[in-house]
Amino acid sequence: MTDIHHQHKATIKTLSSALYDFDEMSVRKLLDGLISDTAICRFFHPVGDVLPGQLYDRVFAPLVNAMPDVERRDIICIAGEDQQGRNWVGCAGHYLGRFIAPFMDIPPTGHIAHIRYHEFFCLCDGTITEIQVLWDLPDLMMQAGVWPMGPSLGREGYVPAPASQDGLAQGQPDDALTAQNLQHVLDMLTAMQQYPAKGGAEVMQLERYWHPHFNWYGPSGIGSCRGIDGFRRFHQTPFLKAMPDRGQYPEQTSPHFFADGAYVAVTGWPNMAQTLSHDGWLGIAPTDSQVRLRSLDFWRIENGRIRENWVLVDLLDLWSQLRVDVLARMTELASARPEYQHAVVQEAR
Repeated sequence: MTDIHHQHKATIKTLSSALYDFDEMSVRKLLDGLISDTAICRFFHPVGDVLPGQLYDRVFAPLVNAMPDVERRDIICIAGEDQQGRNWVGCAGHYLGRFIAPFMDIPPTGHIAHIRYHEFFCLCDGTITEIQVLWDLPDLMMQAGVWPMGPSLGREGYVPAPASQDGLAQGQPDDALTAQNLQHVLDMLTAMQQYPAKGGAEVMQLERYWHPHFNWYGPSGIGSCRGIDGFRRFHQTPFLKAMPDRGQYPEQTSPHFFADGAYVAVTGWPNMAQTLSHDGWLGIAPTDSQVRLRSLDFWRIENGRIRENWVLVDLLDLWSQLRVDVLARMTELASARPEYQHAVVQEAR
């Protein structure tokens, strides 16, 4: 890893530390100092694109209002250069705190709650020029008991840190190994796209690229699964059945791949485009309409194969493309609660 990547990781870790010991003035000052006035700041649905000067008020102020004791906990922080020569830092982790006021209209639980995140920062000369961020709002809905869509096929729960416990390592990785691991993931994705045009499931060669005991940590609404059988049954088969033309429209996507030692990451806004032509995924009926997915991923390679894969997809944005307002459905579901009805009565008075 070059010195510039170490510097960029240190820059983002400064922000992470300020968000761990959350203090409004410190966070505002850091955001103002680190982010370019012309930066592109892209956030999960329903937040959308945010002007740099509005980032605190649009994103962090609502979070602190909902969880006044919120703290940020990174489990992965890696840095590297993408195919276009741009430098990125990718972070994964959880915001954690006592959930005492609504967040994005999600009703509070009064208990400890977490919001899983994948956050990517493009830096130039020490300044952030682009941000791509997903927070797993469906997970928070599930914690609050107001998930209004279909049940996950995978397992829901708190997503763990890397088994190797080195997601925040600051050492000097082997450049040759970094390049090898990046190529491994790119080759794996290429093999996956051979199906179904060039054969059955065997053309994806999952056994070649994935460890037999790998964990796939999907977004809430899909859930997590283990091993090739679990991956196929609870995620891959329904996904490919519903959208068999995935990977066929590269001109409509903008992925950024980079690697750091054992870790490989991709961010893109979007980085997948495909047609929802068949049934089988998330309970969505086929619409024959093209959808674009924001999927922000991390892979960890162990002994030449993928052992863990953290995946977040902006599912609320996907539903929005299909003209379904998940947050409105959630609000209707929450309105049946006695405490919600009490709050409405009190407000009316």
